[in-house]
Amino acid sequence: MGKYGINVPKGVAVASLHHVQKALQYVFPSESELVVKSQVLAGGRGLGKFKNGFQGGVHIVKTDKVEETAGKMLGQILVTKQTGSQGKIVSKVYLCEKLSLVNEMYFAIMLDRTTAGPLIIACKKGGTSIEDLAEKFPDLIIKVPIDVFKGITDEDAVKVVDGLAPKVADRNDSIEQVKKLYKLFCESDCTLLEINPIAETSDKQLVAADAKLNFDDNAAFRQKEIFALRDPTQEDPREVAAAKADLNYIGLDGEIGCMVNGAGLAMATMDIIKLHGGTPANFLDVGGNASEEQVVEAFKILTSDDKVKAILVNIFGGIMKCDVIASGIVNAAKQVALKVPVVVRLEGTNVDQGKRILKESGMALITAEDLDDAAEKAVKASAS
Repeated sequence: MGKYGINVPKGVAVASLHHVQKALQYVFPSESELVVKSQVLAGGRGLGKFKNGFQGGVHIVKTDKVEETAGKMLGQILVTKQTGSQGKIVSKVYLCEKLSLVNEMYFAIMLDRTTAGPLIIACKKGGTSIEDLAEKFPDLIIKVPIDVFKGITDEDAVKVVDGLAPKVADRNDSIEQVKKLYKLFCESDCTLLEINPIAETSDKQLVAADAKLNFDDNAAFRQKEIFALRDPTQEDPREVAAAKADLNYIGLDGEIGCMVNGAGLAMATMDIIKLHGGTPANFLDVGGNASEEQVVEAFKILTSDDKVKAILVNIFGGIMKCDVIASGIVNAAKQVALKVPVVVRLEGTNVDQGKRILKESGMALITAEDLDDAAEKAVKASAS
């Protein structure tokens, strides 16, 4: 954000106590107080609790207590309202200067389906979740759609600043800050830029005091500097493994693992599992041109989930050939100790070859004729 001329507090991310000492020496030589923030991909850090008993993932402390505070966070598991009971490991903490804030507001840019472009949301109250603000002060929230072809205009920026209603910051400077934030959003391929709070300081500056940015995965090839900052320890290890294998995987909390080709069919499979009283353990789309190796990797990911009690393979062979899937299933069974029932429904291209491969393998598979039959059998198998 600093590269785009956006006012931000001075800060640095550190991964060890040695780096904390260096930061105190060279980055903050004259500060008396600092903010120590746990770096986890989840909200609610301030009210979170570490599994070692330490309370709070964000602390304002005297400089001589920074190292001690960071030591209680680094390498520990932080549980917040967004992490679930398992929490997330704190691999880094962010040290930044303490600001003297006189007014807190809310600012965000996101992609809006209705207007088919970026939408700026502003509220003259901030520092708490936008959901709470929307409930308590719905009339204070303003929305400014931006024409993606024209970009942000002076008129747009003025509307946003009027919505923020800064009390001490220079109006023209604030308008320029809004324009710079929009430029950052577009040029960095953001899908979300949320600043809460965007605040005014005692020296009359409009500052992005705390921010969250999401980036489009499809832009990784041209945002190498940003994506190099990715921390896989903050992500589901199954999703990390799936991404490496070029598979579309999202972990869920159910008991039936799904392997499907095509996002639409995957969603339909999850729905019909629910219809029959089961719960899907994941969304897994192997795509239309998955190789045998990718199918093997998919099975490894599915079986790595201890909650999975049955696996449902639902393939409609168009571009994806049923015999490739069948060979992948057989090879996966050789490499992975399958301890749960596997229900297979194949239909489409090379379906007869696929069924023959499965039959000749000698594997104890449960075959299904259609999706409804497959889902019913998977739910029954998971309960047995």
